[in-house]
Amino acid sequence: MSSKSTFSNFTSKRYALALFEISKENSELEKIETEIKSLSLLLKESVYFKEMILSPTVDKNDKKEVMFAISSQNNFSLNLKKFLGFLAIQNRLFYLSSIIENFLNLVSNSKGELKGKLVSSKKLTADERTAIQSELSKDFKSSLNLDYKHDPDLIAGLIIQVGSVMIDTSIKTKLKKLEKNMLEA
Repeated sequence: MSSKSTFSNFTSKRYALALFEISKENSELEKIETEIKSLSLLLKESVYFKEMILSPTVDKNDKKEVMFAISSQNNFSLNLKKFLGFLAIQNRLFYLSSIIENFLNLVSNSKGELKGKLVSSKKLTADERTAIQSELSKDFKSSLNLDYKHDPDLIAGLIIQVGSVMIDTSIKTKLKKLEKNMLEA
């Protein structure tokens, strides 16, 4: 791993920890967690927002104003608004995605939740994802928070990963195993 990626990961974790501590100190952890999730969704869905954050040509004061406008429009807490403004002024918005991920991990850990990934070949409804999450929570005997991704390349099935445990029922993987076995024969 390069020293630059190590530095950016370390920096993102430090900013996430700072936001986590401020949120906890002001009894706003749940509120800011919800706000951060909506900001994460905006980051994933809006190409323009993501480009603005990553662009070195956009002035940091303009970025700060955009972050303040988004914060006001979404009724973000004052602490999150100030935090986002600080990131903009410090030219650290390019870390935002990583900061969000690290912050949500800290919140999950503080709640004693396990974190996992769910990948499906067909788009799952919210009810289907909730049912899978609920069933897995029973199996792991702990609250579980799943990151969901739709991947049509799987052909059919699911891939679930919780910690070091991976459950892969996808046809794509089964076909690869069959191909490998045929080549070895």
